[in-house]
Amino acid sequence: MKLLLLTVVLAAASAAPQQQQPPIAIVLDDRSAPENGAYSFQFQAENGIRQSEAGTPGSEGQSNVQGVFSFPLDDGSVAEVRYQADENGFQVQSPLLPVAPEFPHPIPQFVLDQIAFAEEQDRLEAQGQLLQ
Repeated sequence: MKLLLLTVVLAAASAAPQQQQPPIAIVLDDRSAPENGAYSFQFQAENGIRQSEAGTPGSEGQSNVQGVFSFPLDDGSVAEVRYQADENGFQVQSPLLPVAPEFPHPIPQFVLDQIAFAEEQDRLEAQGQLLQ
């Protein structure tokens, strides 16, 4: 009896209308085949998502990459993220990223005191006045 009841509940649940999202059309998809580390592509969907990227041969055999992607936000504005990756690592720029209020962070006083102490010790040692 329990098995029959469970089967009926599962059948009813699977027969319930499923909420489906309509497919999002791709309005642009332009790509160039990779050749010796060089490539490029552009992509755009009808919902406003866009990305473009280009790679060029790097000095160490890698591809250096520059690109940008954007997408619409709920408030109607568009978010944009620019990036590059090369011999200097990955770097990204976007107004969406948090920014530290003060960078670099201030050095704590106890660290400054230790640096001053070490400099004084070095000065005394150079003058031959440091006691062993």
